[in-house]
Amino acid sequence: MQNSFPHPYQIVDFSASNATQISQLYHCAVQGIIHPRYPKLKLNAWSSAARSAKFWQLRYKRNKAWLALDNQHVIGFISVETHFKYQGYIDCLYVHPNYQHQGIASALYSHLQHWAIQQQYSNLSVDASCLSKPLFETMGFILQHTNYQQKRGQTFTGFYMKKPLID
Repeated sequence: MQNSFPHPYQIVDFSASNATQISQLYHCAVQGIIHPRYPKLKLNAWSSAARSAKFWQLRYKRNKAWLALDNQHVIGFISVETHFKYQGYIDCLYVHPNYQHQGIASALYSHLQHWAIQQQYSNLSVDASCLSKPLFETMGFILQHTNYQQKRGQTFTGFYMKKPLID
């Protein structure tokens, strides 16, 4: 399904054949972060190497994911948990560094939200990073609490946010 945005990319459902590109994009996006809160040591703890295609294929067998494609190249992706306990939890939103600040993350989120409303999800939630928190605030998410996650000896600050979809 092509999106309705006037951009040269399209938003499509995840396909296992795109798992290698997703893996490379995820690693590239993390390693491409330039921000004082994320020194190289933290970036390497977050993603020290691209994960296997199998990792992403298995992950998206149980979750729903969409890709932003530009000429069959994955330039961004978003995913949401669909199983009951974590239903509506956005677990990934990444855009390739060369395509950031062009509205792709917003378009991916809008696509996910439209789908979630059709599925009658009552709300969406996310653990936003310092970098993604402003985007989610713009989309109407409300901060619930700050949390901290340890990964490979590094502490990451997260912002648990929720957005009601049904009044």
